[in-house]
Amino acid sequence: MPGTGRHAAGIRGADARRITREVLAPHRVSERLLGDVLTVVGELVSNAIRHAGGVTAFDVRHLHDEVAVEVSDASPLLPHAAGTPVTVPGGFGWLLVNTMAARTEISVGADGKTITAYLSVTATMA
Repeated sequence: MPGTGRHAAGIRGADARRITREVLAPHRVSERLLGDVLTVVGELVSNAIRHAGGVTAFDVRHLHDEVAVEVSDASPLLPHAAGTPVTVPGGFGWLLVNTMAARTEISVGADGKTITAYLSVTATMA
């Protein structure tokens, strides 16, 4: 499918970011949007690795007015913003994803969950 970066299980952060750049390059997205999407990709992939046993599927799609980042893992547990003190590293990834994305969706099934973050193309054009 054109404009997609579907990838199977076991993807790591560097590969996910490379795939994202390849998918978005033909669409000539702004540097700001690319940076935001790469940050969301990094957070979702690292959270899946750190908290859910790894990525079971990864996809990034350029849609008409948004970019969709989809990361699946085998855990049915929903992400949450941890009450981590600011003196402790980490604990801000889910908050960051929800701040940068126009919206997020989570679907849970028998094989785990899929998180999809949608970033607006037009919001970063200014």
